[in-house]
Amino acid sequence: HQYEPVNRDNARAGAQMAFGEPVHASYDLAKAKVILSLDANFTSSGAGNVRHARDFAAGRNVRNGSKAFNRLYVVESSPTGTGSVADHRLALGTAHIEALALKVAQGLGIDWKGPSVPADFSAHDAWIAALIDDLKSNPGQSLVLAGDQQSPVVHALAHAINHALGNAGTTVHYTEPLEVESVDQRESLSALVADMNAGQVESLFILGGNPVYDAPVDLNFAAALNKVEYRVHLGLYDNETSELCHWHIPESHFLEAWSDTRAHDGLATIVQPLIRPLYKSKSAHDLLAVLTGQPGVPDLDIVRQYWESQGLDAIAWRRALHDGFVEGTLPEAQSVELGTLQLPATTGSLPEEEDLEIHFRPDPMVWDGRFTNNAWLQETPKPITKLTWDNAALVSPATAERLRLESEFLAELRFDGRAINAAVWIVPGQADGVVTLHLGYGQQRSGRVGHDTGFNAYALRPTAALWSGTGLQVSGSYDNYRLACTQDHNSMEGRNFVRQASLDYYQAHPHFAHEGTHDPPDDLTLHNRTDHQYTGYAWGMVIDLGACIGCNTCAMACQAENNIPVVGKDEVLNGREMSWVRVDRYYKGSHDNPDEIVHQPVPCMQCENAPCELVCPVAATVHSDEGLNDMVYNRCVGTRYCANNCPYKVRRFNFLQYADRDTESLKLQRNPDVTTRSRGVMEKCTYCVQRINQARIEAKKAKRTIGDGEIVTACEQACPTEAIVFGDINDPNSQVSALKASPLNYGILTELNTRPRTTYLAGIKNPNPKIAEA
Repeated sequence: HQYEPVNRDNARAGAQMAFGEPVHASYDLAKAKVILSLDANFTSSGAGNVRHARDFAAGRNVRNGSKAFNRLYVVESSPTGTGSVADHRLALGTAHIEALALKVAQGLGIDWKGPSVPADFSAHDAWIAALIDDLKSNPGQSLVLAGDQQSPVVHALAHAINHALGNAGTTVHYTEPLEVESVDQRESLSALVADMNAGQVESLFILGGNPVYDAPVDLNFAAALNKVEYRVHLGLYDNETSELCHWHIPESHFLEAWSDTRAHDGLATIVQPLIRPLYKSKSAHDLLAVLTGQPGVPDLDIVRQYWESQGLDAIAWRRALHDGFVEGTLPEAQSVELGTLQLPATTGSLPEEEDLEIHFRPDPMVWDGRFTNNAWLQETPKPITKLTWDNAALVSPATAERLRLESEFLAELRFDGRAINAAVWIVPGQADGVVTLHLGYGQQRSGRVGHDTGFNAYALRPTAALWSGTGLQVSGSYDNYRLACTQDHNSMEGRNFVRQASLDYYQAHPHFAHEGTHDPPDDLTLHNRTDHQYTGYAWGMVIDLGACIGCNTCAMACQAENNIPVVGKDEVLNGREMSWVRVDRYYKGSHDNPDEIVHQPVPCMQCENAPCELVCPVAATVHSDEGLNDMVYNRCVGTRYCANNCPYKVRRFNFLQYADRDTESLKLQRNPDVTTRSRGVMEKCTYCVQRINQARIEAKKAKRTIGDGEIVTACEQACPTEAIVFGDINDPNSQVSALKASPLNYGILTELNTRPRTTYLAGIKNPNPKIAEA
C-alpha cells in the first residue's frame, strides 16, 4: 500500500477520465505564450516547480532584449506566489472554478456528456471570452494546468482543452505513470484500514510518514493500527505513529543515504549522500534488505546492483553520479486519445451564496507536516500571509465581515460532524465564502521545534473531502490568539518602492520607472568624494521585480550561508527576527479584492553614502574600498544607532544569545567561513563577503582579475527565477552593469542621497487589452 496526504490522486483520476488510462503529464512552460492556471501554484509547489518557475520567468524577460512575452491567467481560491505574478487573476471557489473550466471548454467547441455550464455563472463572461480568444490565437503555444487539489473533472477538462488547442507534444508531454505501481492512494489506504479492522494484517511495516496524524480522520487509522499484532515504524522522528508501534527505527536523512528517484518529467537520478549518518540510523533500503533476506548489504550496493541489472556499466554509473541523472531514462512520449468526457451530475453546481467552503492545502513551508520540526522553515514567513510558526483559518475581508470574524481571534470550525478551534487571519485576495486551512501543524510528537505549533487541520479532513467541501460552519469568539506576522513592522509603506507597468506602456514610455521621482545629482553630497574612488572592484546587485515570485528562497539561502539564527515565535512577535533578507508583500487596489499582489526582496542596500556609518560611535560599520558596507563584529557595542538611522530597516540586532554554540550537531551545519555572532551585536547582509574573498584568493593565485559571474551570492544562487544578479559595476561588460544601465533600473529612497548599490528592475506585466478595457 502507498499513501501520502498530499498526493496526486485527482490528477491521476482526471487523466483516466480523459484518456481511459492514468498517464502522466509534464509541462514545458518555455514554449507557452498563453498560460491558464486552474488553481495550480506551478511556480512554488508541486512536481517540477523550480523548472516551471525558471521557464515561466524566462518567457517574460525583457532585460535580455527579448520581444516575446508570455501571458498568465490564474484562477485560484487562496492567493499564491503564482497568482501574484499573474497578468490576470480571479479568486473563485471550487465549484466556480469547475464552472469556468466548463465555459472555456464550451468556448473551444469541446463536447461532453453531463451537466451544461450553470446558467447563473455569468459574472466573469467578458474575462472568460477574452481568455478564450487568447487561447485560440495561440494553438500549440498555450497551456492549461490544473492544480493537484482540483477535482478530477477540472483535470479532465484541462486535458481536453490542451488537446483542442494542439498543445500535446509542444507544451504538454504525456508518458506512462512515473510510479512503479500507480494506484489511487486514498483507495489504497482505505483498503489497508479495512483489512486491519478485519484482523487480516498480522505485521505492518510503515516506511516513513505519519498516518496516525495525517490519514483522513474518518478512517480512524490509530484504532485500526492497534488491531495489528506486530507494528514497525521507520521514520525521521518519534511521532504519533511511532507511539503506537512496537518498534521505531530511526531513519537516515535522504542526505545520509543512497537511493534513486525520478524527476517531474521521469528522468532518473541517483540520490547521493553528502555525509555519513550522524546517528545510528537506517534507510528504507536497509530495512527492506533485512525483510528480503539480505541483511547487512549497504544501500550503495543495493542501488548499484539494481542499475547494473538495468544495463548501467561502471563507466555509465560514474557518469550518472557526475551528471546528476541516468542517461536514457527519460520515458518515451505516449500517444493518447481523448475520449468523450463523462462528467458527474454535480459538476459546476454552484453553492448557495451563504454556504461556506473549506479548503485544505499544503503549507508553503512545512508542506504536509514533514518539515514541521525544521526551525528555518517555521520562521520563514509564508509568501502571502507573512505568518511564521503557525497556520490559521484564512478568510477574505468580505467573509470576515459577514461572519463577524477578526484576525488573531479563535473561531470554531465545524465540518462533517467534527470541530476544531483555529485562529483567523484575514487575507485580501481570498475567494469569498472560502476558508482555507493549511496542513502540517498541530502535531503533538514532532520534536521540540514543531511540537504543538498551530492547529491540526487533519482533524477535520475526511476521505470524501480531502481538498475541499461545502457545509462548513464557523463561529467566532472573543478568545485572542497571537500570530507572528513579520509585515506589521519593518514595512515601508506609502512610497513608490515597487514600480511596474504594462508591456504596452513600457514600450511607449521606456523610462516610466523614473517618472515622478527625484534622484539627486552626483555632486550633491557633504561627503568628501575623494574618500572612496572605487578604482578597483565595485560590487553591486540588481533585483528584477518582474521575475520575483515572493517564494523566500533567497532569504532561506542567506540563512543557511550566513549562520543566521532562529529566534522563536515570541521574539518574532517582538519584531526581532534575524533574517538578513526580507521579502515585502504589497497589495494594489481595493482591500477586499486587490488587483495585484507584488513582492520586493529587501537586503542591505550597501549604500555609498551609508547613514548607518555616520552614527556608529565605535566605527563598527565602515566602508570598504570596493563599496561594501562592512560590519566589524568585535567592535560593536550594541548601541543600535545604526539600525535607527537605516532608512531601509535591514539591520538585525542580537537582543539575546540566539545562536546555539553548544549543540554538537549544529556545529556541523554552520558555515566555517562566517562568524557566529553573539548577544549585543548588530548584523546584516554582507553581499556574501566570504565568497568575494574566496574568489579574490583564487584570482590572485592565478594572477588574473575576478571574472564576471565568478562570484555568486547565496541568494542569487538559490533564486529559481534568476531574479538576482550580482557583480562588478566597474566592469562595463558585466551583466550587472548592463542591467544598471537599463531604463528599468531604479533605487529605493534615492531621494535621501544614500546611493544604494542594490537596485531594482521595475516589473513588467502583459495584461490582455480586452480585459484591461473592460
